[in-house]
Amino acid sequence: MAKPKFIEDREELEKLAPMLKAPIKRHVFVCTGKSCAAVGGVEVMAEFARQLEAKGIRQGKETKGRNPMGEIVLTECGSIGFCSVGTAVMVYPDGIMYGQVQPEDVTEIVEEHLEKGKVVVRLALIELIRTN
Repeated sequence: MAKPKFIEDREELEKLAPMLKAPIKRHVFVCTGKSCAAVGGVEVMAEFARQLEAKGIRQGKETKGRNPMGEIVLTECGSIGFCSVGTAVMVYPDGIMYGQVQPEDVTEIVEEHLEKGKVVVRLALIELIRTN
C-alpha cells in the first residue's frame, strides 16, 4: 500500500478540496438503507438534492450542478440508527434527528430548518444534547 501523502501547503490543499473554503453551515444525512428505502428514502434524498441544488445552497462541484461555496452538505447514508421510523434524516451540527420524513416534507425542512434555523417540531424525534 502506498504511503498517504500529507499536504502542508494550504493553497494546494484548497485546490484539491475546495470545500475547505466553503461557508458550510449544516450537514444533512439522509438514510437510504434497506428499511428507509422501503418507505421512500431514495425519493427523500432525491428531493433534498433537487431543492438544495435549485436554491444554489448544496455544496459540491459545479459540474454536478452544485455550488462550490454552498452552505449545505448533503450525504446519503446506509443507516442512521433509527430506521424503524424512517425515512431518517439527521442535521448537524444542530443534532436534530427527523423521522418518518416523506418527499413532501423536504420543502419545510429546507425552508424552516436549513435556511431559517427553526426545527420542524412535527418531524423531530430528538435534539441531541451537546456540551461546549
